[in-house]
Amino acid sequence: MLKTIEIDGKKVRFESKGSTVLRYKLQFHRDFLADIMKMKDLMSAGNNPSYEQIKTLDMEVFYNICWTLAKTADKNIPEPIDWLDEFEEFPIMDIMSELQELITKSFGTTKKKSRKNQKVK
Repeated sequence: MLKTIEIDGKKVRFESKGSTVLRYKLQFHRDFLADIMKMKDLMSAGNNPSYEQIKTLDMEVFYNICWTLAKTADKNIPEPIDWLDEFEEFPIMDIMSELQELITKSFGTTKKKSRKNQKVK
């Protein structure tokens, strides 16, 4: 899945595909799924997360996920810190809100539940 977002007047492409999770692990030495699950409560809290939720969150994870999705879409982007330096403004919470569907598609399933193994009463 591919999505383009305007950040600081620049069109930035983000993509999620099979290599995204491995790219994240190779670059940041962290587990993508574990980091996403830590963010889940904050993202589902909408625009008004509690202080306690914000306090426990490692903001670096947001930037790492953004970079990984951008790198998946464009192999030519530089290392994370250099890429972020290209932007005067990087409204991370707005960006993550835009990328939420792209992130959740990484963990979705296309398999439908089968009734074959269900017991009939």
